[in-house]
Amino acid sequence: MSEQTLARPGVTIVPIHGKTPKIHETAFIAPGCVLIGDIEIGAESSVWYNCVLRADVFTIRIGERTNIQDGTIVHCDPPHPGDAEGSPAVIGDDVLIGHMAMVHGCTIEDRGFVGLGAIAMNKSRIGSDAMLAAGAMLTEGKVMEPRQLWAGRPAKFLRDLPEPAIAGMQAGVMHYTENAKHHAAAIAAAGLT
Repeated sequence: MSEQTLARPGVTIVPIHGKTPKIHETAFIAPGCVLIGDIEIGAESSVWYNCVLRADVFTIRIGERTNIQDGTIVHCDPPHPGDAEGSPAVIGDDVLIGHMAMVHGCTIEDRGFVGLGAIAMNKSRIGSDAMLAAGAMLTEGKVMEPRQLWAGRPAKFLRDLPEPAIAGMQAGVMHYTENAKHHAAAIAAAGLT
């Protein structure tokens, strides 16, 4: 992975415990974001305005072409007695995470979707092509199988997703990948680099 850990315009990057965020050179990190500790962000991913990714106690891994939208918080939990594996935050490729989501110590498989204001808690799993609806709360240890829609607080299975819904999520991934390039150019044009 080609990485850039140097300062980015308006982004706070904080090394802690000897770990510094590793950000692919093609990833877009918007001004106002705070990235702390043992984070890796893959190619063409985007982290939008005012997100906080805090890997001070364990790891956060983000794949390629994934977008984490404005105001989202990503955190993790360390290994401890009774939980030797801990709860890293593992986010795959082509994932959509909506505005103001809370992603904590969970796994989101490739092409998973987290809706606006949704919460995914420790050791929960969102399967590939699955959708956690806006405002839903996926409680600790719950597993969403691939292509499922879950909603509610606590979230429960509603139905399997049809092909048009899955295609729509992938269109969203393409939109954010392209839109990130426009924002990076606008920031550079404004002299903020």
